[in-house]
Amino acid sequence: MSVIEIDGLTKQFGDVVAVDDLSLSVEGGEVFGFLGPNGAGKSTTINAMLDFTKPSSGAVRVFGRDTRRESVAVRQRSGLLLEGYGAYPRLTGREHVQHAIDTKDADDDPDALLDRVGLDEAARERRAGGYSKGMRQRMAIAVALVGDPDLLVLDEPSTGLDPNGARMLREVVTEEADRGATVFFSSHILEQVEAVADRIGILLDGRLAAVGEVEELRDELGAGATLSVWLSAVPDELLAEMRAVEGVREVTARHGRVEVDCDGRGETKLRVLNAAADAGLFEDFAVREASLSDVFSKYTEGDASEGIDGDASGLAAGDASNRDDGGSATPMEGDA
Repeated sequence: MSVIEIDGLTKQFGDVVAVDDLSLSVEGGEVFGFLGPNGAGKSTTINAMLDFTKPSSGAVRVFGRDTRRESVAVRQRSGLLLEGYGAYPRLTGREHVQHAIDTKDADDDPDALLDRVGLDEAARERRAGGYSKGMRQRMAIAVALVGDPDLLVLDEPSTGLDPNGARMLREVVTEEADRGATVFFSSHILEQVEAVADRIGILLDGRLAAVGEVEELRDELGAGATLSVWLSAVPDELLAEMRAVEGVREVTARHGRVEVDCDGRGETKLRVLNAAADAGLFEDFAVREASLSDVFSKYTEGDASEGIDGDASGLAAGDASNRDDGGSATPMEGDA
């Protein structure tokens, strides 16, 4: 069943339309990556999901509850890490987590949660006012995990994290999904999203440009793959034969190897490799599939966005480091 249901959500700030007739659903147990350039409306959407901002029109339901009328019940079952998390400078890291435990009437061990996010024993007893960005972010992730939330909402959770912290975050997201939680997160670190997300949605100018699995969006755009073929020689006749293969876009010879930009279909790649093998010149090959970053760039910088209508384009039918749009208060998790 759907944990998040957004139906025709529109939010205006004066003359600015931050979110424009957005409809989206996220299933239970799903890891959903919510992407878009700065100003796309991601944080406004998240704030509307949690009743931190009032929609101009449309409706949002979480756990089947109208978030305008039952926001407290929704947030009680949710773990939140919102951009601009408001830590209390005079409280220690451990006291922040304990406060969230007390507010949620949970029985978590604060030290176990802080162990999980890698905040060491000395740091957790220090006041948060002296924390680095990375330490504060680790603490905030621990706070969001209090009470084994059914929904984990993470807005730019990688902010301030070093590579070890980023790995910890991926592990946390995977572990939460494995126990059955739904994870909804926005991030500008696309490699993080691609590593853990079941599906992604791309928001552009407040409207849904696409939604689906990375592979689906790659196929929808024809984002394809790059096939590198190492050869003992690179005759012009072979390059011409490769260029003639259906699905091949471009063939470039570079220092004993050939770079083939193609549609990514197995048949296309096989025909290119067979051409090299039949010529008796094949030595080795490697394939780089289009990444989420490539897909994102095509939607947000290329022609894919030109046909977006109210229902979004392609797969979207039917169904991120600074705050990027009109914001609202982001209270400490548990104060809701």
